Amino acid sequence: MPHHPPRILIYSRTTAYRHESIPYGVDAFRELGAEHGFAVEATEDPAVFADSGDSGDSGLDRYAAVVFLSTSGEVFTPEGRERFAAYCEGGGGFMGVHAAACTEYDWPYYAELLGARFTRHPEPQPGTVTVEDSGHPAMKHLGGAATWSLTDEWYDFAASPRGAVRVIASADESSYEGGGMGEDHPLVWCHERDGGRVFYTALGHAPEAYADPEFRAHLLGGLIWTARLD
Repeated sequence: MPHHPPRILIYSRTTAYRHESIPYGVDAFRELGAEHGFAVEATEDPAVFADSGDSGDSGLDRYAAVVFLSTSGEVFTPEGRERFAAYCEGGGGFMGVHAAACTEYDWPYYAELLGARFTRHPEPQPGTVTVEDSGHPAMKHLGGAATWSLTDEWYDFAASPRGAVRVIASADESSYEGGGMGEDHPLVWCHERDGGRVFYTALGHAPEAYADPEFRAHLLGGLIWTARLD
């Protein structure tokens, strides 16, 4: 499926709230690609999903992974939904960052694919992430540490995806004010379906996050796993 060097598609269309961090995130992925040998294409045009392609040179099949970078609202055309689902069901990689969980509320397939739906968050503030799977590439930058302290927008979800996904890290609600999920509060998770891989991180709200070497290593590790770049 993917070409060499591998190609990654960054999609950041918003039809609801728009995070000011989006261009910083695009730049971070481009720089990671230049450093680690993968090509990055970025778009907010939903037509990219309607392009069926006639070979490996066009269409979604040319991408090792599709990354939804703080997308919001309804971001597909009806045809785009079909093409995206076919890509994922055909073994394509899908990575969601932050507000990707605030996307396509009217499409049940997307909720199942991603793993959970965003509901609310308190004000951005410092807090602690509890590492549950230190061996996952998205957490290896922590060198086996059990926690990760950072400032972010701590998302709550309609229900915990635990049991349906592999939870990589969760929120310690005792470390910040306003958490609403209690003791079981996953923030980072992954799963495999139909031969493809899905990874999601709820982190990445602020522009400055994308300049943080630790957060960049987190994104890179998630992408390496999702796109099978290792």
